[in-house]
Amino acid sequence: MAKKPTKIAARTRKPTRLAPTVETKTSKQNMVLAMLRRANGASIAEIIEATGWQAHSVRGFFAGALKKRLKIEVVSEKGADGVRRYHVAALRS
Repeated sequence: MAKKPTKIAARTRKPTRLAPTVETKTSKQNMVLAMLRRANGASIAEIIEATGWQAHSVRGFFAGALKKRLKIEVVSEKGADGVRRYHVAALRS
């Protein structure tokens, strides 16, 4: 008795992915970097609102992705209103 031929090629094919367009895809990393490059920087609360992350995730992003991986120095200052704001050190004037 002969075996039926199997359709291995059909089972192992992976679906194709369409490349995201630049206009519709903004990464959270780029969004946070843009916020940190503003003249007054950004607070943790503003970043949480923009990204949906939790506070510990924002601080981990500062330490891991920005400081260690991208070598971007992030500086914090506490304003007269008592809110701690973060900014990119090289761009602070």
